[in-house]
Amino acid sequence: MEAALGMSYAGKRTLCCMKHVGLNVAADCFMNAAISGINGGMIIISADDPSMHSSQNEQDNRVYGDFAMIPMLEPSNQQEAYDMVYEGFDLSEKLGYPVLLRITTRMAHSRAGVTTREQKKQNEISFPEDGRKRFILLPALARQRFKVILEAQDLFIKTSEESGYNQYFDGPDKKLGIITTGIAFNYLSENYQDGFEHPVLKICQYPLPKKLIERIASECDELLILEEGFPFVEAQLKGYLGKGLKVHGRLDGTLRRDGELTPHAVGLALGKNIEHYYAVPELVEPRPPMLCQGCGHRDLYDALNEVAGEYENAKVFADIGCYTLGALPPFRAIDTCIDMGASVTMAKGAADAGVHPAIAVIGDSTFTHSGMTGLLDCVNEDANVTIIISDNETTAMTGGQDSAGTGRIESICQGIGVAPEHIRVIVPLKKNFEEMKAMLREEINYKGVSVIIPRRECIQTLTRKRKKN
Repeated sequence: MEAALGMSYAGKRTLCCMKHVGLNVAADCFMNAAISGINGGMIIISADDPSMHSSQNEQDNRVYGDFAMIPMLEPSNQQEAYDMVYEGFDLSEKLGYPVLLRITTRMAHSRAGVTTREQKKQNEISFPEDGRKRFILLPALARQRFKVILEAQDLFIKTSEESGYNQYFDGPDKKLGIITTGIAFNYLSENYQDGFEHPVLKICQYPLPKKLIERIASECDELLILEEGFPFVEAQLKGYLGKGLKVHGRLDGTLRRDGELTPHAVGLALGKNIEHYYAVPELVEPRPPMLCQGCGHRDLYDALNEVAGEYENAKVFADIGCYTLGALPPFRAIDTCIDMGASVTMAKGAADAGVHPAIAVIGDSTFTHSGMTGLLDCVNEDANVTIIISDNETTAMTGGQDSAGTGRIESICQGIGVAPEHIRVIVPLKKNFEEMKAMLREEINYKGVSVIIPRRECIQTLTRKRKKN
């Protein structure tokens, strides 16, 4: 995100993508980019993961956009996703701020034909005339910029009210009004094949369009709020509408607070008689994910389980990656997995508390993403930790792209300050099983920072290479 902001500073248009927890990592730059504003158009795509299909938490990053007080877009279909990016650069430059484009799992995992437009030309390099007043966030200057973004809120709301992405559909039965956002509009539409029977307000651009909300509230007796993720709109309506108007949604139990929204759940909330067409047969056994046959992480965990079992209070702090599957049977080898890089720093904290052995397991990609600073902290304080960097020479969890640290892990650890004699490399294979156990015991018993690097190429990338050859 910082690189994207640097490109925007130089006048270029830029797009920065991540899933919802990625924005937690990028939040420092994200929040402050809202204060500095942008030069070239800047769009930030956040893909949220309701139901936590592949994430540590459920998180609705519309909250982040609202926190930063910047404009947001939320497509209801693939064509809108395309159009919002196409037009979002102009919107960003017109308003002078980054734009957050929020999608969710179903949008990210679906496809449809879209009508494309003439490709836009990239901007030429240009620099903001008031760059030093905006991009140097010393307190005196930042206070001025904060006043500017506060003053811009009325313009953001006006732009939202005039946006074609926010639409009002009238309906004959005004006992109920429906406010829906993003992909939830599709789920509503699937329950009304022949047109809406109630007034519907579709919101796909934020801040909330006040006038449209006031219209549906004045025309309807009650409101039903359908949105994927948190009750973001629903909670804000409490302040908009005051007392007297009943609002239904996730907060009053009409819809579940957790998990994805579905056409089925929307139909039930509307009081429709929904049939269950597809039941999972009892003979189908759930099949949890597992480490691949031939994966080097397997041999590591087998050795680690044996050695850790020799100590009364051994704790293994793991990280984000395919090796997180070591939590499941048959290994059950790890005790924690919180966020990227937390294995190293949690192991340090546990060691500081007196836990021994405190062992961290982190992948080569995650190490270069978020583990290096934690290792530096361990070295600076001479923590009594054993850090295992399980190196499969790729970024296996997200497609097999090159790992940023391939070929450089040892030199990185040595440069950070780990003693060379306690940077140990081994090939995790059954024939090296006893040697790997001995190495683990030696480094666990060393009073200080040690790094073990079990290195073996990911079986998936190796198989693809062989097929290609």
